[in-house]
This record gives sequence, structure tokens and C-alpha cells, in this order.
Amino acid sequence: MSDDWILDRTFDSSSGEVRWAVLGPADAPPVVLVHGTPFSSYVWRGIARALAQDHRVHVWDLPGYGVSARYECQDVSLGAQGRVLTELLGHWELPEPAVVAHDFGGCVALRAHLLHGARYRRLALVDPVALAPWGSPAYRLLGGRSDAFGALPAALHRALVKEYVSSASHPGLRPDVLDRLVDPWCTPAGQPAFYRQIAQNDQRFTDEIQGRYGELDLPVLICWGTEDTWIPVARAHELAALVPDAELRLIDGAGHLVQEDAPAELTAALTRFLRTAP
Repeated sequence: MSDDWILDRTFDSSSGEVRWAVLGPADAPPVVLVHGTPFSSYVWRGIARALAQDHRVHVWDLPGYGVSARYECQDVSLGAQGRVLTELLGHWELPEPAVVAHDFGGCVALRAHLLHGARYRRLALVDPVALAPWGSPAYRLLGGRSDAFGALPAALHRALVKEYVSSASHPGLRPDVLDRLVDPWCTPAGQPAFYRQIAQNDQRFTDEIQGRYGELDLPVLICWGTEDTWIPVARAHELAALVPDAELRLIDGAGHLVQEDAPAELTAALTRFLRTAP
């Protein structure tokens, strides 16, 4: 994998082609990284390379995101993504990996485990979508008018996406990183896909599992940026109270996109958690 962050492998999932890659020694303990919305595996690039010193790290773009397939009528809901993660674990022949999941990737990982029988050695949740209510007024507006917003002139659409993605960071994103996160949504296929994924996701996907967090019988780490304006840090304490023996790690000065705002602090927390004996 080059510095350009190339996902060089493919898997034909139930929601279209998934692009993925793997880093680290073949015989090292496996770790699967799951990104959120509206991002891609690119946000894990630095942390993935650091973890790959001692782990076999699997990264992937969810269907509808990054360089994975995007097409009209594609099912990219949280329900579909939980099934796809379960399919991928089977394809990779990973019976019980560690999983690290960010944003709505948290819901994806939790659904795969609680509803589809995916087994994990341990689970780290980073500013996850896990508790109702969620979805800002702007998020609901975009999803409720997806056809109208999908028809915006390209320049206006790009400005909207840039503003939206920028708000995930507390100190602000470097221009090149911001462009890398925005670009996939600004192609002819990407613009409707951006609004499609918002329109398909609603609270019922967390409602179906929220009452089962007490069933989690594995080590769980919850990391949260103290300056997260997308999902307030108060939710970190609420979630930790629902998960038996969960470890809570607050990361000062980081917004929702902790991977970009505090990569060293997050890497340290994850490295320690992944190295801890079961």
C-alpha cells in the first residue's frame, strides 16, 4: 500500500463491490478497522500503519463510500453494512478479530456482532453512532430532500459537502485531507450517493440493538473526543454505563474525527487496548 492509500483488493458483497487492503505481518493478530460517514478508510491511514507494526490490519471502504461501488438503488443502510461486515469477516477467514469502529461504523460493528453472530476478540468504539436520538437537524434535512439536494449544481454541492465534513474536526482539517475526503462525493456518481446514504439511515437501526448492549461479553474500549459537536461527549458516559466493564477514554481537544484531530493519542489508546491480554 502506497502513500496514496490504495485499496488494491476487491470483494463482491451483497451491496456491491467492496475495495479493501491489508497491512502488517501475515501471522500477526488480526484487526479490522471500520470507518463512518461521510468518510472512508482514508481516515484510518496513519493509525492503520502504526497498528500494522504488530497486527494484521484489514481496511475497507464500505459499499457506497470511498472507492467501493456506488450505484442507483444501492442498499447502503446501516442494516446492509452490518451484513457486509459479517460477509467480509467470512471472506477474510477471521473467526474472532479485534475490531475498531468509528462513527456509524460503531453501529455497523455492533449490529454484525449482536444480530449476525460476528465474533470479536475485543471491540473499540470511537465516537460511535450507538444511542438514540442521533442525526442533527441538518442531517435530517439532507436525507429528507435527497432528490432535491442531489440535483444541486456541482459547485454548490461541493461547498456543502466541504462545510459538512469540515465540521467533524475541532482544530480544522488540512486542505489536502479535506479535499481527499470530499472528492469521492463530487463525481457524477458520488453526488447522488452522498444524499442516498443519508436518506437510508435512521434511528431504527440503533433502536434494534440499543437494548442489547448489556449482552456484550468481551473487552470494550470507548474513545471519545471531548470537543465532538456531532455526538456530544455526554453520550460517551451514557454508552459506557450500558456496556459491562467498558473502558472509557476521553481525548482532550479532539472533535468527532478523532483520527485526524488527535492521531497520536488515539493510536496510543488503541495500541494499549489491543495489546492487553484477554
